[in-house]
Amino acid sequence: MKATLQSEPDLSAIHLWLVLWKAFRAVETHSTQSIARFEMGVTDFGVLEALLHKGPLTVTELRRKVLLTSGSMTTAVDRMETRGLVARHGDAKDRRARVIHLTPEGRSLIEHAFAQHRDEMEATLAGFSREDRAQLLPLLRRLGRAAQDFHAVPETGVNGRRKE
Repeated sequence: MKATLQSEPDLSAIHLWLVLWKAFRAVETHSTQSIARFEMGVTDFGVLEALLHKGPLTVTELRRKVLLTSGSMTTAVDRMETRGLVARHGDAKDRRARVIHLTPEGRSLIEHAFAQHRDEMEATLAGFSREDRAQLLPLLRRLGRAAQDFHAVPETGVNGRRKE
């Protein structure tokens, strides 16, 4: 049997997802290795980066910024507090809330780690011109919004009926 060559690229959603997934995994692996040299994981890096660029945040605000569950956020803040990277303070506006601040040690670490990580991620994407990036960015944002909108639809069960 003779194999037929496909003249048109496969533009199916499943193929696009597969290509995106493989690209994401490759970039994620590089990113994780870059961050790991600072003896932290991606979650801790995300929390420290948010505090560096957004300033002190309540636990709830921070959780939303780094997309963590409540329990995972508590564990991450506990871990970083033990390392002396963050401190919890009461919120002057809401006595029930706790505000997370970078300590001087945490600020020093994340400033250094962020600068190096930014440079390494630039090297990873060195083959993409500004024009390539300008085209890719809105497409990725649109894809993310489309996926979020899709999941906003009520869930259906195995039989296709709406879950109550």
